[in-house]
Amino acid sequence: MNITDLHTLFLNASGVSTDSRKIAHNTIFFALKGDNFNGNRYALEALKKGASYAVVDENVDHSNVRLIQVDNVLHTLQELATFHRKYLNIPVLALTGSNGKTTTKELIKAVLSAKYKVKATVGNLNNHIGVPLTMLSFDHSTAFGIVEMGANHQKEIATLCNIAYPDYGLITNYGKAHLEGFGGVEGVIKGKSEMYQHLIQHHKTIFYNSCDPIQQEKLKDYKNTYAFGHCDGADFPTKYLSSDPYVKFMAGSTTVNTQLTGGYNYNNLALAAAIGHFFEIDAEAVREALEAYSPDNNRSQIINKGRTQILLDAYNANPSSMEAALKHFATSHPGKTKMVILGDMFELGDAAADEHQKITSLCKELDLEEVILVGKNFKACTTPYPQVASYEDLKAYLKAHPVATEQLLIKGSRGMALERVLDLI
Repeated sequence: MNITDLHTLFLNASGVSTDSRKIAHNTIFFALKGDNFNGNRYALEALKKGASYAVVDENVDHSNVRLIQVDNVLHTLQELATFHRKYLNIPVLALTGSNGKTTTKELIKAVLSAKYKVKATVGNLNNHIGVPLTMLSFDHSTAFGIVEMGANHQKEIATLCNIAYPDYGLITNYGKAHLEGFGGVEGVIKGKSEMYQHLIQHHKTIFYNSCDPIQQEKLKDYKNTYAFGHCDGADFPTKYLSSDPYVKFMAGSTTVNTQLTGGYNYNNLALAAAIGHFFEIDAEAVREALEAYSPDNNRSQIINKGRTQILLDAYNANPSSMEAALKHFATSHPGKTKMVILGDMFELGDAAADEHQKITSLCKELDLEEVILVGKNFKACTTPYPQVASYEDLKAYLKAHPVATEQLLIKGSRGMALERVLDLI
């Protein structure tokens, strides 16, 4: 079956599914394979549960006309997504970066929703499977699409751009994330900049931070840009004012008081404001959208438990975001008693030992008195702070040493699941 015919079936379906356990009526099931699963084995089950068709790449049952056999299910899913993107022909904005992607995506969505019917990446469906699923969630009611792109190795962003073909794009920042896959910080810069290469090749618009020297250098010879910030070359002036605890900043001539904590979120907010201005959204509507946005999903959430105010930032962590969070926490709420619980940072490869040691040293430099380090990497560090290897060990430690401070920062990589600490307080 060619992609045009498959797309016709898709338009008559209620959507697509890649999980045979969650089949909605009249969806098309794509039998993806992984290291520990093979969707082909569940294709017939998906049909029984209500799928209209199942796309497979193994000989499941030649007699079943609702089975569509292709050479590679993943490639077909990606090809269908690109075909659908060109069929709808709506404006698409893509973003990537080491830190703040999902928060920035949600902020941009909030701003653009003041003018457009917007659909965006749900959660963190931002990889080689998630991006196609995002594209296929767009329909005739969608006036603007936002696609988050994540990567942990070279050429991944390039591949995702060739699926989504964005009209607009941005890189939130370059940081020490996925060092193992990218091969160091220079590898991160090279890999994330594949976004720029694609947009420049296709003469599309790039949004960037006028104060970021790496972005300035990458884009110095490209004219189709729109910059924000307080530095030379900014098309839309923004200025950081304060974050005690919530970020306050100037967007053009408008003061914005947000519900986001941490100065590190200023760039994400300013970027969203600049994009709103670029698309001629009223400044008051932009302000209202940014002020109404409240973080969730373990990202910069403020939670009160008794006398303790908790900054829960346990969705993810890397050396760059960990450093920013610690510096903000150390300088906020002067006079308040503070505690920090930090979990291991993943995907750092050979740099893991050094980067974890740097974070423990930073805690000392910032005069953070109460720090608990959780995970095998932090357990191996040389430090005066208490160290535990696992969550169960942390649970035992906190039972013997209950949290009694007025301020508590919790941060670690997703795999550490440190939001569970909330149950221990």
